[in-house]
Amino acid sequence: QVQLEDAGGGSAQAGDSLRLSCTRSQYISCMGWFRQAPGKEREGVAFVYKDGTTSYEESLKGRFTISKDNTQGTMFLQMDSLKPEDTGMYYCAARWGSSCTVELGSAAFPYWGQGTQVTVSS
Repeated sequence: QVQLEDAGGGSAQAGDSLRLSCTRSQYISCMGWFRQAPGKEREGVAFVYKDGTTSYEESLKGRFTISKDNTQGTMFLQMDSLKPEDTGMYYCAARWGSSCTVELGSAAFPYWGQGTQVTVSS
């Protein structure tokens, strides 16, 4: 059973940056982030495959950057130029397999972190 521990959320002003982290208990091929705003569905944010290939929600490209440190078993989401609409609960997620894109949807990911809240004020 893969365990994920996500952290790094908090409160920020519009234009600020935050970095989220997710530490895995064991190796897994695909890791990424989802987010869920109040009253909205969970949506994919960014994903990284074992070979470093990344996939982003189109609207977040250029502001969000996903990366990983294999030696530490940790994945990061750097969020820059934050906007109030980025507010929500951010969840680390992981899955096995060669498909690792934002198009997969949350149902394709069996492993989840507990979530970390990001609140951006204007």
